[in-house]
Amino acid sequence: MEQLGQYFFNFGRLAGYWPDIWAGFFVTLQMSVLTVLLGIPLGLGLAILRLYQVRPVSLLIVFFVDFFRAIPQLVLVVLFFFALPVTGLVLSPFLATVTALALILAAFAEEIFWGGFLSVPKGQWEAGRSTGLGFNQTLFSVILPQVVRMTIPPLTNRAIGISKGTTLGSVIAVPELLNVTSSIQSNIANPTALTIGAVLFLLIFLPFVRFTRWLERVFKGPVHA
Repeated sequence: MEQLGQYFFNFGRLAGYWPDIWAGFFVTLQMSVLTVLLGIPLGLGLAILRLYQVRPVSLLIVFFVDFFRAIPQLVLVVLFFFALPVTGLVLSPFLATVTALALILAAFAEEIFWGGFLSVPKGQWEAGRSTGLGFNQTLFSVILPQVVRMTIPPLTNRAIGISKGTTLGSVIAVPELLNVTSSIQSNIANPTALTIGAVLFLLIFLPFVRFTRWLERVFKGPVHA
């Protein structure tokens, strides 16, 4: 046990490195939040746009979804940082990572929302229209709340999985948490920094998981035996 403590819980070795660790923590937190805040609304917007069945627009959305679902996250992060400057668009390592992850999350979110729209019985649309509601009123007042309720669990899993991809920012020198703690581990020749990194990752993602479980309960409504 003493040896285990020396390897993984030797906090005295981190003296002087705590400001760097906290800075990495906040960078990871910001990237994760931005990825979710940009990716999910964009995915929802694309799914709604696809409902209007304008063929050229739908084809573009399908191409967007297929492309960003197929391409590896790491490749996209590297392309955004190293290839986009050729076109005149220069992104910081932070923005390149967030943009890449948000677009990938948007592609998956669009498919999840689209599946939700397709699973709503046609009679729900007809019932809405028969009461005098227009297409948009039926969509936003009747259909969308049902879709949101159904898609929370798969969206949660996908959002967490893709948000953890913020660690990929280390390949383009984003000073995120894993990058910082790995560097400290190398400097002090002790993995205690990675132990702290793991705890801080839990601090970021566990509240998110609990929040989404709360949302699931709220949207589920009362359970009847």
